[in-house]
Amino acid sequence: MSSQPVIGVIGVGYVGLVSAACFAELGYHVVCRDIVPEKVDDLKAGRIPIYEPGLADLVKRNAQRLTFTTDIREVTERASIVFVCVNTPPMYSGDADLSRVEQVIDELPTDTGDIVLAMKSTVPVGTGARMQQLLDARGLGHVQYVSNPEFLKEGDAIADFMNPDRVVIGGTQDSAVERMVKLHAPLESEVVRTDVATAEMIKVASNAFLATKISFINEIANVCEETGADVIQVARGMGMDQRIGRHFLNAGIGFGGSCFGKDVSALKQLAGNSGYHFQILNSVMEVNELQKRRLVQKLIKHLGPLRGKTIALLGLAFKPGTDDMREAASLVIASRLLAEGAFVRAHDPVANEVARPLLRNVEISDDPLEMLTGADAAVLITEWPEYAELDLVRVAEVMRTPLLVDGRNLFSPAQAAHAGLAYEGIGRPGSTVGNPRRRSEDASDADAATQAVER
Repeated sequence: MSSQPVIGVIGVGYVGLVSAACFAELGYHVVCRDIVPEKVDDLKAGRIPIYEPGLADLVKRNAQRLTFTTDIREVTERASIVFVCVNTPPMYSGDADLSRVEQVIDELPTDTGDIVLAMKSTVPVGTGARMQQLLDARGLGHVQYVSNPEFLKEGDAIADFMNPDRVVIGGTQDSAVERMVKLHAPLESEVVRTDVATAEMIKVASNAFLATKISFINEIANVCEETGADVIQVARGMGMDQRIGRHFLNAGIGFGGSCFGKDVSALKQLAGNSGYHFQILNSVMEVNELQKRRLVQKLIKHLGPLRGKTIALLGLAFKPGTDDMREAASLVIASRLLAEGAFVRAHDPVANEVARPLLRNVEISDDPLEMLTGADAAVLITEWPEYAELDLVRVAEVMRTPLLVDGRNLFSPAQAAHAGLAYEGIGRPGSTVGNPRRRSEDASDADAATQAVER
């Protein structure tokens, strides 16, 4: 292994830590730098600051090949290929905030050697040219800059890294591109070689398209609710067409997380700054925002005014398999419910601690059944597999009003009806409309549930 290059990673968040651990798994030595001393101390002690399935075991297994530091010089002196994995959050204007990326360039020692600086952070098209100017201005023109965007899904990030659909490498210097190709050779993935700007566009265009696909199927779901069609079957029929594909055709309450919304906004802003009006992306964001608010209207349809009602949220993270609360639908929905005067409770299998400071007026429970006890409605926000295992009969028994609003179509109307729950999904027929009755108030509910299953 001594002949292999040492890798540097600057920024040890989701992308940086997963990339570092996976490169270590491939046999490389990796020097990881972060500016937060507490995070570095935790990692040195084997404490993982984020939740990603399998990541803790991967870091532990490769501890001898992973170094964590706050000193950027330790990275540049030891590593020959350095990945930039810092955050690029959106600013109020919609543009990406590149201050952290620029800070990395500013902090590179002036005696930095012949390294490849690989941008893995998601950046607007044209960033590479700007970074090269900054490098030149600091006398670091010999540093070889490449774009190497990441395509990791939180919750499946390790598998995505180890078995990528493609590896995109954008650069103008053949030697730097070849070094990157050789580095990724163990992954046995197709490599897409481009210039820097094209690589940058591949990343943001991919995320914008996936976001568009989600908003499209949600629009179809809304039409299904008006026409009696079932969006589950519609999506299945659509997805069998190889030109469309099955992925990202799950109707629900919209996308969240740190990537889709930011990248759609950044691409829209980039087009606007260039004088082009990217119309479809405006609609993508509008549909995504309205989808969350439609869920609140579904509750009002069943319960009437929500003031004084207790609403229980199942799931807080923006998707299963992570504790990431960035742009999570739960934040918007909980705020809307509180504004309507409801009491809000919530549970998540892994995100409770991260969510507590963000949802100060929400009662967060560590036990889902306890949270549901006495609730007027259960709202499925995040499709954690743990929730699919809930005993819906017991859920209906402990709730004050047996109503399930399924924001991810995790359950079926038949399941809910059999358990005695009024059900409202997304784009699905057969929902019970009106105020659900308590099971104890009407003994005929059991018969009605049985008839619903038979239908």
